[in-house]
Formats: sequence, C-alpha cells, structure tokens
Amino acid sequence: MSLIQAKIPGVAAQEETAQPPARGKVDRTEQVQRTIRAIVSLIVGVLLWEVIARYLIHNDAFLAAPSAVARRGWEMLLNGQLLSNTWVSAQELIYGFILGSVAGIAIGAAMATWKSVSDFLEPWIAGLYAAPMIAFAPVVIIWFGVGVTSKVAVVFMMVVFPMIINTQAGLESTDRRLLTVARSFCATPARIFRTVSIPSAAPFIVAGMRLAVGRGLVGVVVGELFGSRAGLGNIITTASSVFDMPTLFVAVVTLAIGGVVLTYLLRALETRLAAWREVA
Repeated sequence: MSLIQAKIPGVAAQEETAQPPARGKVDRTEQVQRTIRAIVSLIVGVLLWEVIARYLIHNDAFLAAPSAVARRGWEMLLNGQLLSNTWVSAQELIYGFILGSVAGIAIGAAMATWKSVSDFLEPWIAGLYAAPMIAFAPVVIIWFGVGVTSKVAVVFMMVVFPMIINTQAGLESTDRRLLTVARSFCATPARIFRTVSIPSAAPFIVAGMRLAVGRGLVGVVVGELFGSRAGLGNIITTASSVFDMPTLFVAVVTLAIGGVVLTYLLRALETRLAAWREVA
C-alpha cells in the first residue's frame, strides 16, 4: 500500500479486510448454508411425493407414498431381508468399482504417457464407451453365471471407461510450466509423474470416480435384473412382478441413498486431494 493510500481514511481497513480466501478452504457459514439447502430440498421433495401419492394418485400399485415405503423398509430391516440383499449388492459394487478404477487409472495413465498406446486404444475406448454396455449384461451373465462374479464384471465394464477418459484428460492437462520446472531440477520422469502429474490430475480422477459411482449402481441393478439369487436388483424384479410398489421403492431408495453417500465421500476426497486449488 502506498503512502497516499495510507493517508486516505478507510482505504487501509478496506484492503486488510478484502483478503482473498485461503486456497482449498471453504467458509464454514457457506458449508452450513449448503447443508441446510440440501436438507430442505429433500424434505420438500418427500412431502411433495407424499401429497401426490396420497391425495392425487390414490393407488399404491402405481405410486407408493413415502410413509408406506418407510413402513415396508422397517419391516424388511427387522426381518433381515433388506440388510442381506444390500450387502450382496454392496459387495458387487465395491469389487467392480475398485477393479474398474484401478484398471481405468492404469490404462488412462498409459494413454497419456505414451502416444502410441493412445493411438492404438483410442478407437476402442471411444467405441466401447459410446456402445450401450447394458446390452452386454446378458452375455456376461451367460459367461460368468448368476453369482457375484457376473455382477462384478458388469460393474467393471460400466466403471472402467469413465476412469480411463478422466485420467487421460487430467494427466494431459498438467501445467507445462510445472513440468518444465521439475525437469530443470533434474527430476526423473518417474518422480515427475508421481509428484507433479498425479497431484495435478487428482481432481479429474476423483470426478471420474463420482461419475463411475452412478454407472456402477446402474450396472449392479442391471446385472441383478437379468439373473441373480439375491441383491437389491433381485428385490426390484420380484416386487415389480407382483406390483408391490412399497417393496420396490425400498430397494430404489436404498440404492439412491448409497449413491448420495458415496458421491459426498468422493467430493470430500476431491477437496482433500486438491487442497491447493482456489475455491471459486
């Protein structure tokens, strides 16, 4: 601050209070407000659902009210049906998600590092990502049977391609100035990749995981719809065949809650890994 500015009343105080927020930090008040808005949105949505189902539809076989869904969910929780089937679907999602994420990060890193690998795999990645992977679910069920392995394979196919694309995009968007500085200090390519490229691509990779969570949940349900002995998809199939809407919505709501929880966990991970970024 110059001497002239220091003599002007209020200028010094204004400059001191107008400091930009620290990188990677979010105001606590803003966090509380965002949480309150999310909770209010959920409450309003559930109340609207209840009103429509109870006073406009008048038919539980078409649309079950949240109160009926909650009662059925409590019954299924007490008899163990909900927990056992949720655990089966969770296993399929976790195994397929981990395998798909690891494979996607490895392939995406190879495509970003070696141009020849990218040229060779690019048409296959683009074609398979654009293809309806759900159509391959019956074939996978035939190959691997109706057990957990086939559902893991379906989830893997749904997860791996977003991870490949996001990892490649993240690594290729690394700031060239950072790479130049690292090379000027005689850093080896492996060290540059570990200390510069991976941290720079971390937000892209976690964003790919957030996309993959939704696709993985779809893969779990689709795999179980085509053939399974247990799982939330099996509950949906059985309930829909007898028009048991409360039971069907219990499975759907359980999947939705799982997706929301995983998405928020990955968002927190993204904030932690990318603490060096400025928060808009």
